[in-house]
Amino acid sequence: MEAAESYRFGTIDYIVFLGMIILSTGTGIYFGCLKKSKKSIVDVEPTLPTSISTTTTSSTGTRKHDFGSEKMSEYLLGSRQLKVFPVAMSLIASYVSGVTILGTTSEIYNYGTQYWFIAIAIILQGIAVSYIYIPVFATLQVGSSYEYLEMRFHSVIRSIASFMFILDEILFLPFVVYVPAIALNQVSGINLHVISTVIVIVCVFYTFVGGIKAVVHTDAWQTLVMFLSVIVVAALGTYYAEGLDKLFGDAAKGGRLIFSNTDPSPYVRHTVWSVLIGGFSYWTSFNAVNQTMVQRYMSLPSLKQARASMAIFTIGVAAFVSVCCYVGLLIYEMYQDCDPLSAGLITHDDQLLPLFVVQSVGHIPGMSGLFIAGIFGAALSSLSVVLNSTSLVILQDIVRGCFKMQLSERASTVLVKTSVIVLGVMALSLVFVLEQLSGILSICTSMTAIAAGTTFGLFTLGMLVPWANNIGTAVGGIAGALLAGWISFGTQITIAAGQLSSQKLHVSVENCAANVTLPENVWVDEEAVFPLYRLSYHWINPIGVATVVLVGAVVSLFTKPTELKTLDADLISPVIHRCLPKECFARRNHHAQAQMNLLNGQ
Repeated sequence: MEAAESYRFGTIDYIVFLGMIILSTGTGIYFGCLKKSKKSIVDVEPTLPTSISTTTTSSTGTRKHDFGSEKMSEYLLGSRQLKVFPVAMSLIASYVSGVTILGTTSEIYNYGTQYWFIAIAIILQGIAVSYIYIPVFATLQVGSSYEYLEMRFHSVIRSIASFMFILDEILFLPFVVYVPAIALNQVSGINLHVISTVIVIVCVFYTFVGGIKAVVHTDAWQTLVMFLSVIVVAALGTYYAEGLDKLFGDAAKGGRLIFSNTDPSPYVRHTVWSVLIGGFSYWTSFNAVNQTMVQRYMSLPSLKQARASMAIFTIGVAAFVSVCCYVGLLIYEMYQDCDPLSAGLITHDDQLLPLFVVQSVGHIPGMSGLFIAGIFGAALSSLSVVLNSTSLVILQDIVRGCFKMQLSERASTVLVKTSVIVLGVMALSLVFVLEQLSGILSICTSMTAIAAGTTFGLFTLGMLVPWANNIGTAVGGIAGALLAGWISFGTQITIAAGQLSSQKLHVSVENCAANVTLPENVWVDEEAVFPLYRLSYHWINPIGVATVVLVGAVVSLFTKPTELKTLDADLISPVIHRCLPKECFARRNHHAQAQMNLLNGQ
């Protein structure tokens, strides 16, 4: 541990790190207290069914504002007038957290580069989301993505999906706090819970004060700091390495350079098939319908701008994940002859990157501070997005949608801001649960796969299966949630019981300074384990999604399928509009004619 101790935070590191905290709180104060909206709410033409009670409409049918309040529309959606680039950066921040940075690098170090194929899956999901899902939300001008489920199916399905989202985000909250706390603890020695408290207080403050405008604009520069920190670490790590030839040569020699593992077994952690199919399904399920993403699409004025932000997001995240994968190889190059976990330099795999930064470039003033600022910024941005989106769902889908309560502007404001505080306290409390867990990437993916896969299946059923009805959708959703939950929790219990091998690649301790011996590998008979519990975590999400869609589609066929002629085409994805009867477009044609008459002064 001596090498790590010799590069603790210095004065410059603290200045860089504190500067990031000051900018975060300053952004919240600026957008929440100093900058007032100079634009009035612009009316947008509705395509929402008039039966939806959560929409405030005028006598002409124009949607005046969201959430029953002009003030809340600005606080939660920026009055739908935000700009493409800040929103795109916020989209990146919505997904790329400290979990992504620390988890991806340790995944490459421990399991090889096959995971790098996730960048291809990210690009494919970007295309799917842009042309299958976003057009539906943009046409309907929803405030919450879950409003769609009531329009297409029933209010009960909307409420269940909303509660699942809230539960999913509560489970995710401690991860985005705990990971950067580990990183800062590694390089500064500050108590982990003190760090966690600072993260939550700073994030809750600027989210509470500034709403989505503070969140989006803070996310924008935090994302840039995050990119800068990882790229600088990668560049300096490459400079101090002995050349790319040696880097990739040693990775190949150590069995880390893997790009063509086409093993058809679903039990192998990373294969071409599991990473591409599982990665595509997981990323699409999150980015297509999750409220944290849809809220940002809907904060933009048009579909064209929403697609532009999605394109920037897709390219940016694919590039960022690729850099993280490359850094994982740099970590292996440095520790190929002395595994830090075996040598006792770290206690969790997710501390690999902080240790690498401290020992490789920590002697450069400000580098550790820049790196931790990037990790810290990733945590703040992800946490703020969750707080903002979850508070919106509580107001719009639970209070206004489920309980049919029409709150005043003041009551809505109190509810939303109180939700932000309560969620922050819950995040801090749940951090204690994670201290004994390792392998953050796989645990986080498995836990969120239940809610994300089920919800995505419901939306996919609604948008791509025209005959789906309420009964089929409910049965499909229940079946998908139960199966994904059974596999996910069963797998975690089996791993905890030591009945599954980790599939980690070989590490060495030959050149450790101290006398270190590798723990003896204990042979495990995995054939005795229930097959579903042996699945790679990549398969949990697609299994859940496929179950919802297939079961829902089949049950709908046998329980009075929806009459296609009664469907509103706006509720179906445009990619299958050509398959719909012309009666589905009657409402759209009537609306277009009304617009023409209005323009012609009739």
